[in-house]
Amino acid sequence: MLKRFVHIIIALVLGCVASWAQHDSINAPTPRISLITCHAGSVMYELCGHTAIRVQIDNQDMAVNYGLFEFQAENFALKFLKGETDYRVGAYPFNLFLEHYLKENRRIVEQELNLTPQQAWRLVELLNINLLPENCVYRYNYVKNNCATKPIVLFEQVVNDTISFNEPNIEGAENWTYRDEMRHFHHNYLWYQLGIDLALGSGIDYTLPTREKMFAPEALESMMRGATITDSVGNKIPVVTKETVIYEGAPAPLPLTPFLLSPIFIFSIVLTLAIVFTINDIKKKQISRWFDSTIYGIYSIASLFICFLVFISVNEATSPNGIILLFSPLCFIPAICVWIKKLSKVVYYFHVINIVALTLLLGILVSGIQVTNIAVAPLMLISLVRSVSYIYINRCNTKKIK
Repeated sequence: MLKRFVHIIIALVLGCVASWAQHDSINAPTPRISLITCHAGSVMYELCGHTAIRVQIDNQDMAVNYGLFEFQAENFALKFLKGETDYRVGAYPFNLFLEHYLKENRRIVEQELNLTPQQAWRLVELLNINLLPENCVYRYNYVKNNCATKPIVLFEQVVNDTISFNEPNIEGAENWTYRDEMRHFHHNYLWYQLGIDLALGSGIDYTLPTREKMFAPEALESMMRGATITDSVGNKIPVVTKETVIYEGAPAPLPLTPFLLSPIFIFSIVLTLAIVFTINDIKKKQISRWFDSTIYGIYSIASLFICFLVFISVNEATSPNGIILLFSPLCFIPAICVWIKKLSKVVYYFHVINIVALTLLLGILVSGIQVTNIAVAPLMLISLVRSVSYIYINRCNTKKIK
C-alpha cells in the first residue's frame, strides 16, 4: 500500500534502523509501541483493512508497515496468482502513513501495547532486524503471512508466546472458516467473492482455531481488545493498555452489488436461456451448436485459469479444487468439435464424462468437503442440461437411422 511512498520508504529504512540502533536501551525512555488498524477501503485488496506498528521513541514517531507492494513490479499479477508475491516492510514517519488513510476517510484505531521496558526494546530490536535490506522482503500469503500476522508473530516472541486471544466480537466468528471470514469482509463485492470461491479449493474450508482468524486486520483489532499476556508470576494482564480512535472516518466500502447485476441473477438468466434452447432442441432433435460452442468455450477459458491455480500455483489454498470438475480442460471438446461431424462420437463421450464429473462435484459440495459460491449452481445446471440433451438427441437420431 501507499504506492507513492515506496521509493521514499526504501531510502528511509536504513536511516530508521541506524537511528533506533543508536539508542541506549538502559537509559532511554521506554518505547511506546502500538498496533494501528486502518479500516476497510473501497479497493478490493483493502476490504479487510490494514495493520501497521507505531513506534514512538523520544521525538521519533514512526510507522512500521508490512503491507508494501508495487503493482508496477514486473509480472506482479502472474506472481500473485502463482503465490510468489513478495511484499516489503518499511519504516517511515507516522504522519506520512496517516496521510493516505485520512485522504480516503478511513477509520484509524490505535491500540497501545502493554509491554515492559525490556519487552519494548526487544520488539524494537526485532523490528530493526526485519528492516535490514537483506530481511525487509518477505513472501506474502493472504491468510498466513501478511500485514496483520507479521506484527503478532513479533509480539508473541517478546512475551514468550503467552498471548491468549478471544474470538473476534463479530456474529458467527466462532465457527468461521477462511472462506467465511473472507465473505464477511467481502459481502458487498459479490463478483470478487465469486472469483475467490472459484479460485480457492477445500483447503480454506476448515473451522479455524482462534489464532488463525487474525489474518484480517479488523478481526485482529477486535481480538486484541480481550487478549491477555501471562506475566512472569502467572498473572493475566491485558495486551492493550489504551485504545484511541485517531480518526473516526466513515464506511469506505462501495454499496452492495445490485441484485440485477449479481452473479446469481446473471447466471440464472443464462440458465433460463439454456433451458429454452434445450426444449427447442429436443423438439427439433437438433443441437444448437453455436450455443454449446459459446458456453463451453467460456468454460474452457475458465478452465485455463483453474488449471493454472491447481497445477502451477504454489499457493496451498488453490489445490485441491473440485471446481475443476465443472471448468474442465476437456470443455474445449464440445466448444470446437461440435462443428465437426466426424467427431460427434468424441463430443458424445465428453458429455457422458461430464455428467459423471458434475455428479461427483455435487457430492463434494453436498458432503461439505468443499464449499463454493451459490452462483456456481446455475453454472453446473447449464452444463448438465446441455450434456443430458446432447446425449438424448444423439440417441434419438441414432435410432432413426437404424
